Amino acid sequence: MKHPQLREYARVRQIEGEPQRRWFGNDTNLELIVWHEHGKVIGFRLCYDLETDEHALTWWADGSYWHNRIDAGDTVPGKDATPILTADGMFDRTRVAREFSEASGAIDPEIRNIVQRALGDYA
Repeated sequence: MKHPQLREYARVRQIEGEPQRRWFGNDTNLELIVWHEHGKVIGFRLCYDLETDEHALTWWADGSYWHNRIDAGDTVPGKDATPILTADGMFDRTRVAREFSEASGAIDPEIRNIVQRALGDYA
C-alpha cells in the first residue's frame, strides 16, 4: 500500500524556551515533528500507526533514541486527557522506514535524509 505524502503544516505553535518546531503529517498514518536550532536539525519525533496503535520514535542529534507507545488518554467517555508517552521497546524498523520513505518524497531532503539515517542506525 502506497502511503500519502507528508506535507508541512504552515501554522505550528512554537513554545517559548524550546527549540523551533516544524510539523509534517499525512491523513492516515504518519506525523513528523522536527526540532531545530540555528537552522540545524537537533531532533525529531516520528509518530506512526496513528489510526491503530500509535507509537513514536524520538531521536536527538547526540545519538539518543526513545521508542514509545502513545497513550491517547481518552479511554474514559466524555473526558479528554493529554496524550502521554509510555515505554515500548523494539519496533518494526524495516516497516516504519519503508512507510516513511514512501511518504517523505515531498519534504525537505535534508530532513528526510536525517530521519532515514536515524531509522537505519536504530539498534
